Amino acid sequence: MNKCIAMAIRIISLGAFVFLMIIGKPMLWLIIFGASLILSIFFGRFYCGYLCPINTIMIPVDWVARKTKIQSDKSPKFLKNGYLSWVALIVSIVLMIVFNKVLKISLPILIIWGVIAIPITLFFKPEIFHNLICPFGALQRLFGRLSIFSKRVEKDSCIGCGLCERVCPSNAINVVKETKKAEIDKSLCHQCTECKDVCPKNAIKYSNTLKNNHKEISE
Repeated sequence: MNKCIAMAIRIISLGAFVFLMIIGKPMLWLIIFGASLILSIFFGRFYCGYLCPINTIMIPVDWVARKTKIQSDKSPKFLKNGYLSWVALIVSIVLMIVFNKVLKISLPILIIWGVIAIPITLFFKPEIFHNLICPFGALQRLFGRLSIFSKRVEKDSCIGCGLCERVCPSNAINVVKETKKAEIDKSLCHQCTECKDVCPKNAIKYSNTLKNNHKEISE
């Protein structure tokens, strides 16, 4: 997908999100998010790559952070166990219920997490928030792991240059030292085109991963 088209989709999605917030219908967006979880079983985490308003905000913030060189390559040690995103999800759900049932207020939880994501992205790589903090990402990882269609690397074409690994915003790609071939973790892949756009051998395809995995095992 052309980068301009991808960005246009993100901007339109962000505009739709803002509109729903303005008219006081945040639950409609959560319904969209819920539907995306079901669809991610078939098509991968496209919500994170194209529809998520938080990710759309993070993209320019990440650009500024890289230009100013204030981002750290390291992640805080307390995040490495991977539990924080699930804790954040539980806390977010509890707060939404309390605000709705007790205070009769719809808590704009997505806006809150969008604000939280800004300083985190300024000082750490985007994958820190995507993979270790975002409560919505926790669910997307769970459902994305089951995806039938996803980005995959054609091993015969891959030369292990590592370009895809460096540009992936969610750290979903790893060049295996033993084989010198790139591999994509579909539970982390946002289904964007960053990796595909930089691949010099056009080795990255969007296809049926289950079928191709079976083929590779047979070979």
